[in-house]
Amino acid sequence: MIDEELDPTPIGELVLRVMAMPKDANPTGDISGGWLVTQMDSAAAILAGRIAKGRIATMAIGEMSFIRPIKIGSVVCCYGKVTQVGRSSVTLNIEVWCRKPEDQERSKVTEAEFVYVAIDEERRIRRIQK
Repeated sequence: MIDEELDPTPIGELVLRVMAMPKDANPTGDISGGWLVTQMDSAAAILAGRIAKGRIATMAIGEMSFIRPIKIGSVVCCYGKVTQVGRSSVTLNIEVWCRKPEDQERSKVTEAEFVYVAIDEERRIRRIQK
């Protein structure tokens, strides 16, 4: 994991930007980790689908640590970078950065590796056309 204090620049392209809403919060008032993983999976699926040129399925999500909580009203940005394209799989790194509602400084929240596999209409693994 990259220390955002040493390198405050997200890696990859901005794929998804969304505002964290009250309905996305857990009982303690912070944004739910499950909601955040869903946003990351959506961002990764956008990139993987573009590479695979069709239907894909999530195969694995790597280890992640949450660096800081996300407040309601924060703008959450998911940045993605393709790290490997195999015969039928795409591996990506997704970083999440956010801006709190009261300031313009962004901070890194988490990152994880996502692996997708290309599938056909019968949900069988297929080759990625390069």
